[in-house]
Amino acid sequence: MSDHRLTFKEMCARFDVTPRTLRYYEYIELLSPEREGRTRFYTGREVARMTLILRGRRFGFSLEEIRQWLTLYDEKGSTAQLRTMIEMADRQLLALTEERDRIGRTIAELQALRDEVAKSLD
Repeated sequence: MSDHRLTFKEMCARFDVTPRTLRYYEYIELLSPEREGRTRFYTGREVARMTLILRGRRFGFSLEEIRQWLTLYDEKGSTAQLRTMIEMADRQLLALTEERDRIGRTIAELQALRDEVAKSLD
């Protein structure tokens, strides 16, 4: 991204988040906008971090996991961050697969019960 900076309102609109969400991400130090007086400006770095935060949330990672992962880049560089992402993704893929299997079993049980009840009405 160029030197273009987004305002607080533009950042909320771009990512379709509430002002409360954006302020919370700042409070827990996921984002660190530039400040000029009381006005916040978000640089390309913050836009990229917000993209990663929202992607991480969509994949089911906690905000603390995301915060630690983003901090890792600042402290140890991209290679360490990428290796950690693989580990995190492997754990989350396993958890999501197990959840999908549980949901599949529950759907099958509910379908069987529904069919049994419907059959008793005939």
